[in-house]
Amino acid sequence: MPMHRRLPKRGFKSHLLKFNAEITLTTLEAFGSADVDLLTLKQAGLVGQLAKVVKIINTGVLTKAVKVNGLGATAGAKAAIEAAGGSVA
Repeated sequence: MPMHRRLPKRGFKSHLLKFNAEITLTTLEAFGSADVDLLTLKQAGLVGQLAKVVKIINTGVLTKAVKVNGLGATAGAKAAIEAAGGSVA
C-alpha cells in the first residue's frame, strides 16, 4: 500500500476563518450603542482585530432600536432588528 493510502484522513479547516466573526442579538442588546458597524465592534472588543466580515445571528432577543451599517445578518436577525425599530443597511 502506498503511504498516502495508509495514513488516516484529516478534516479541512479553511485558512479564511480567522477573518470571519459572528455576533448575537444578545450581544447587541448588551452593547448598548445605537449605531453599530465593524469599527465600533472592534473597538469594544466584541470581534477580533483581524475580522473583516461580521454576521449577526438570531440568538436571543433584541428590544433596543439598533442601526446596523456594513454588517451581514441572517433573515431571522434582520427581522428581529427591524421589529425592535432598528434598521440593517
